Amino acid sequence: MKAIQIDEFGGPEVLDYREVPDPSPKLSEVVINVKRCGVNFADTHASRDDYLAKQTLPLIPGAEVSGQLSNGHRVAALLGSGGYAEKVAVPKSQLIPIPEGVDYDQAAGGLLQGLTAMALVHRCARIEPGETIVIEAAAGGTGTLAVQIAKRAGARVIGLASSEEKRELVRGLGADVCVDSRSEDLGAAIREANDGKRVDAFLHMSGGDAFDAEMEILAPLGRMVVFGIASREQRQLSTASLLRGSKSVIGFWLAHLLARPDLLGPMIQDLLGAIAADELTVTIGEVYPLSEARRAHEDLIARRTTGKLLLDPSS
Repeated sequence: MKAIQIDEFGGPEVLDYREVPDPSPKLSEVVINVKRCGVNFADTHASRDDYLAKQTLPLIPGAEVSGQLSNGHRVAALLGSGGYAEKVAVPKSQLIPIPEGVDYDQAAGGLLQGLTAMALVHRCARIEPGETIVIEAAAGGTGTLAVQIAKRAGARVIGLASSEEKRELVRGLGADVCVDSRSEDLGAAIREANDGKRVDAFLHMSGGDAFDAEMEILAPLGRMVVFGIASREQRQLSTASLLRGSKSVIGFWLAHLLARPDLLGPMIQDLLGAIAADELTVTIGEVYPLSEARRAHEDLIARRTTGKLLLDPSS
């Protein structure tokens, strides 16, 4: 089968499109013929081996797929790796049936980042009606879903995005106001967008100076939810600063949710049900041929993309 395989860690240039052996399923596994594989920013970390989970070589990246079993059933699955391929072996217990009204693009595009968005808004930020939440990378796969989920929860939503085209997309999904994420004084720009007030919650994934600016304007009893470090610039905080401001900093890594089937199962049902009922829109940015995975990573890293990026193994 065709797959993307990594033999040495690095940037997009290490993603090689090649022929590899078909998967050999164990007794507890079945093979999914992959129709779509999701591309996530975490995949760029995995290719460099600077993500939270250590990687081993050779590596076929890819953490989510949608496709078809040999019996014709449509399924999706969340993986540790292996998704950038024409086929993948998955434990039967991890198969997620795709309901009527949800296509392969929506299943692969909405599952991982939809679960992330739901957990960020509800479990981590614990947003309440009338509160203000700022969503970084609001035009991206997680961001576009988080905007909608936060609005459904009754929040005032401020979306951060780097271009007017992206901000227009975010406003169309329900954001009350948008801010240029590359503003010279990001904190001041956000406060101005929030009528001079501090912010109740942030969904933060960039790291670096943006983290400092956002912590400065976080309201008392506010929640800073960290789900990424795209800049690879980490920050440290003093416990005294948290006490003085009654501020919370909450980290989120999807792996811990995936280890909790008691939480995961109901969330998957709610998410796919909302997509099937057109209550949530999965914004697909571009579907790349599997052979062009390098270009997908280059575009993602350069922030040239909107919505969810997918790979199509058939082309």
